Amino acid sequence: MKKNYILGIVLLSSVGFFAMQRTGEGTVEKYLASNGHTVFADGAPTGKTGAPGESTCIDCHSSGTIQDGSAVNNLLVLEGATSVTNYIPGHTYNVSLQLNLGDIMEGFQATVLDVATNSMAGAFPGTGGLGTAITSAAGREYANHTMTSNLEGNFAWIWEWAAPTTDIGPVKFYVASNVANGNGATSGDVIYLSEHLFGSDPGIGLDELAVFTDFSAGYASNSNQVIVKFNSREIGAMNFNLVDMNGRSVYTSNLGDAKIGSNEANVTLPSEVENGIYVVNFFIGNHAMSSKIMIQK
Repeated sequence: MKKNYILGIVLLSSVGFFAMQRTGEGTVEKYLASNGHTVFADGAPTGKTGAPGESTCIDCHSSGTIQDGSAVNNLLVLEGATSVTNYIPGHTYNVSLQLNLGDIMEGFQATVLDVATNSMAGAFPGTGGLGTAITSAAGREYANHTMTSNLEGNFAWIWEWAAPTTDIGPVKFYVASNVANGNGATSGDVIYLSEHLFGSDPGIGLDELAVFTDFSAGYASNSNQVIVKFNSREIGAMNFNLVDMNGRSVYTSNLGDAKIGSNEANVTLPSEVENGIYVVNFFIGNHAMSSKIMIQK
């Protein structure tokens, strides 16, 4: 009987040890569990970008180190496929972040602030997608990695940024990336902080920017086609890109030239494209529009 009692204590102690290994060190275990941070489903705890008034990921990854991330955090603001350094008031851009490192487990959090006031500059519309989640707190919004993108590999996170509707001058993106060693604890991880400055381009108005309007995309199950409709102000090459919710491009197509006025493009998908939610990225030259669709055959 005494042997069985001692064996039971040993087994319980072992279970407790391995549970701690899965959730991190004991000092942050309760914090991680209460915030759901262990699964990364809805993004990391807010306010960890190193922006003015914020802390960093080191709050949780307490045994890690903080490094200069200017050569690691490759952040681009994209007008179509073109990287820009100035924003146009009221325009929505795609933001891409990729870490210039090897195949290590990676994560991030980013926000964008008005340089003059340190308040949120524009917005991150929607709920994310393409491996990102959007969260908010104290008047600021954050783009974060998710469980599906916290993987080994050189993943490119993508989310939308709606620039301020009026010219507020320069804005700055603050990025904290986490290169984790995958040991299941808070030790040995490296946090890279960086700041990315973008100017404004007040000389261009929204009316000049709207190359195509009234954009819509839907799926027709009877023909296995994505049907895209829009009005265009110029003639330009049309390109179609279908992306799954993990950020993988599953189908691309060149569709000839758009005409001035009303346009409709029917894109027949390969039979191997599975049911699910996807993002349609549609381009006329360097001008882009996006829309989520559901494919249900």
